[in-house]
Amino acid sequence: MLKQVMEIHELLDSSFASGEKVKELLIARGLPAEQCHWLTVIGDKGSTDFIHVLIKGKNGKLSGGTAPTLGIIGRLGGVGARPERIGLVSDGDGAITAMAVALKLVDMQRNGDTISGDVIVSTHIAPFSPTSPHDPVPFMGSPVDIAVMNKYEVDTSVDAILSVDTTKGNRVLNARGFAITPTIKDGWILRISEDLLSIMEWTTGKQAKVLPVTMQDITPYGNDIYHVNSILQPSIVTDAALVGVAITTETAVPGCATGASHEIDIEETARFCIEVAKYYGENKCSFYNQTEYAALINGYGSMSHLRAINPLRK
Repeated sequence: MLKQVMEIHELLDSSFASGEKVKELLIARGLPAEQCHWLTVIGDKGSTDFIHVLIKGKNGKLSGGTAPTLGIIGRLGGVGARPERIGLVSDGDGAITAMAVALKLVDMQRNGDTISGDVIVSTHIAPFSPTSPHDPVPFMGSPVDIAVMNKYEVDTSVDAILSVDTTKGNRVLNARGFAITPTIKDGWILRISEDLLSIMEWTTGKQAKVLPVTMQDITPYGNDIYHVNSILQPSIVTDAALVGVAITTETAVPGCATGASHEIDIEETARFCIEVAKYYGENKCSFYNQTEYAALINGYGSMSHLRAINPLRK
């Protein structure tokens, strides 16, 4: 997938990057125009383009089939921190991954390889974004707040979600490549999917890596509590099973750093997402054990209150 990653990388490494330019590329490769939509949204700190891409599967629900639908979200603050920084920032890796996946799936269909289930890919493209303080390194901010991101990036019709985010500014996972999180479902942190671990090891040829997450990481932004980053924030607005796919490094790298994107790591991450889409659409990959989840709910009750901002605060 290196070809698609490099194409998207070049497209987004520009002060003129936009949802329209990404749509034009996808259409030129064969995606029907009605299956890609973008919208400019203006926030308190600027504007960004949200883009939503639908790749229909041969047995997908949108074609009358029964195959489950996978959502892939490229989560980020922005692809650029202009005018403070010139060029593509490290935080943009999630957007590159998501759009490279969309481009590869379109190329596959043109070559006669259509996967079973529908895949819905979304992200936002903001070449002019603010930065914000964070420990141990600065965060990329965003022209719009997290509620707006969730509104336009999370499609509630999907059955499961991969949320891809640059996760380099931490001290809890220090290795080049990518890691996955435990499955998050309606306020519960469930055990790590064995199927996803297997696909990760098959695609990378290396031992699987898991990003540790905490209860506070799955609570909404805006509650004055530390979060590792926004990788799990889509779980706030959906009860679909969600797994974070974190692009990582050996050292703590600021999200606003330029020249810090590693195309090989992005390619590896995107290829993993493609393989998950293949297996998931064929019901050969499970994000969680439904029997165990039902037992947790029956025994301990719902944890959905964790999806609300400070539900007990008066």
